Amino acid sequence: MIGHLRGVLLEKQPPHLLLEVAGIGYEVDAPMTVFYRLPEVGQELSLYTHYVVREDAQLLYGFVDRQERELFRTLIKVNGVGPKLALTILSGIEGAAFVRCIHDNDSASLVKLPGVGKKTAERLIVEMRDKLDALGDAFAVLPGVVPGSVVADSDHHDVTHDAVSALVSLGYKPAEASRAISRVNAEGLSSEELIRLSLKGLG
Repeated sequence: MIGHLRGVLLEKQPPHLLLEVAGIGYEVDAPMTVFYRLPEVGQELSLYTHYVVREDAQLLYGFVDRQERELFRTLIKVNGVGPKLALTILSGIEGAAFVRCIHDNDSASLVKLPGVGKKTAERLIVEMRDKLDALGDAFAVLPGVVPGSVVADSDHHDVTHDAVSALVSLGYKPAEASRAISRVNAEGLSSEELIRLSLKGLG
């Protein structure tokens, strides 16, 4: 299993990034919490990873620390929750807030996430509570979000397009994603900042 990668960040297009390690480019999918904290392209990046082998694909998922990866691994053990939905959940709500929802039986907050209906929210609460308790306080210290860097005005159209595409990849409908981005759109924001603000509005 590939559990950790350290290399040079070549590309970042949420929710995908490309990391060059010893001359090999690894395509990695990551939640938005990772993209908020990425360095600039061309700089070194270290990620904890989860490796998935399917009949039709081999996939890598990346996280900035062990706690976030462990939360992802715990999520995909829940009946009906696959890696894509787990990424969407971790992108739409911070880890510490998600843990609070589980402990407080707050299904109302969970159903606001794309792909999470009432039954899925209830299943998350029931199945995750014991798993989180068994893991102790590991998730009580999940890091907060660090906003991305400011971009030039000339790149604003591309930034907006990238942000909409990222929301669609996370499970939102194109029209819903466009409206969410337009409500928070402003010159000088990076795509990561647009996505972060839009997710707060959608939540």
